[in-house]
Amino acid sequence: MVGQENKLISVIVPIYMIDRYLGICIESIVKQTYKNLEIILVDDGSKDRCSKLCDLYRQKDKRIKVLHKTNGGLVSARKAGLEASTGEYVGYVDGDDWIEPDFYERLYNACSASGADMVCAGYSRDLFDKAECFCDAHPPGVYEGDSLERLQSLMMSYGEFYRPGITTYVWNKLFRREVLYGPQMSVDNRITIGEDGAVTYPALMKCKRVCVLGNCSYHYRQREDSMLKQSGGFGDEVLKVKYLYEYLMDFSKEYPATDILRSQIYDYVLSICMIRSGGRFSSVFDEVYSGKKVVVYSAGTFGQQLVKRLLGSGFCRLSGWLDDDYWEYRRCCLDVDSVESVRYMDFDYVLIAAVDPRIAAGAEKRLLEYGVLSDRILKVNVPEDSMKRRMLEYFFEEKVL
Repeated sequence: MVGQENKLISVIVPIYMIDRYLGICIESIVKQTYKNLEIILVDDGSKDRCSKLCDLYRQKDKRIKVLHKTNGGLVSARKAGLEASTGEYVGYVDGDDWIEPDFYERLYNACSASGADMVCAGYSRDLFDKAECFCDAHPPGVYEGDSLERLQSLMMSYGEFYRPGITTYVWNKLFRREVLYGPQMSVDNRITIGEDGAVTYPALMKCKRVCVLGNCSYHYRQREDSMLKQSGGFGDEVLKVKYLYEYLMDFSKEYPATDILRSQIYDYVLSICMIRSGGRFSSVFDEVYSGKKVVVYSAGTFGQQLVKRLLGSGFCRLSGWLDDDYWEYRRCCLDVDSVESVRYMDFDYVLIAAVDPRIAAGAEKRLLEYGVLSDRILKVNVPEDSMKRRMLEYFFEEKVL
């Protein structure tokens, strides 16, 4: 399909200490059916074989550029790649992920046919031998005028706490460079939590037309080391999230509908606060549950932080830990059991560690099927709109510590 009319796409690959996966990633890009690519490999000070791999591939494919820089983090690597790019369109691929051969062809065709400034696709989460597809809450289609305004008013939070309208990620999207450049280059390099959302949502506000696809040809690899959620303590987490919050609040001042944007920011950032604080605002920490035997359902970021907080505080007694993908977490040495094992556990309550209402509803249904009574199932409290800002202020005052 490639001809002279096809515009150049710059594909930026930030790379740091992932030599085990890098070859698969680069091969998936160079083998794209869309050939008019500029592939920019940004080696962010890797100390493994990544640097040599980048140079090797540069010799093999004239479309590849390599930038070697001192380590500065993901935001700085993406900035360096964007600054060096010359394509009319820009995409990102994380160095430990991979894309199917027609990924950019499909995104470019949608962009070319619709005249969109941004194309938003879904993605596949690859967890060991299991792959699961995730798409945006906004249905596939082309958005402009009134429909685009509605998309923008629901891009961070799709009308319920907490479900995003458009996923935060930059890597499952194709941007017109002129729309992406300002939002990417202005992001504070200190933002290391929510760095994708700090780019995606400001860029969306600059678009005059957006195309949403149900394409799940981007494969996000969830590695064993990324499944284990490490943190530097609540104080460090508070500061990182605060950088994101302040940046997004400043961004919101540029638009007339500031209140609508801020309401979305409250939902987006508050969901991160709940997850990163180990459920500080969840119902299980109400006094009525003090000393009760609790089973935690979910071993993701929220579940891991919650278990850590329960064990550290002694507020409740941890009776068990469940996850649908329990085997994968056991491979990471986490003491997680299958959901059906809840039938044999001694507990007062099961707490579902999820902020997405769809995920929480699915988990509740499974528990009911295994005989858990509804009054023994706890979920994340949904805060009233009037309370969200106060809860964020409480969090940033570090009273969660």
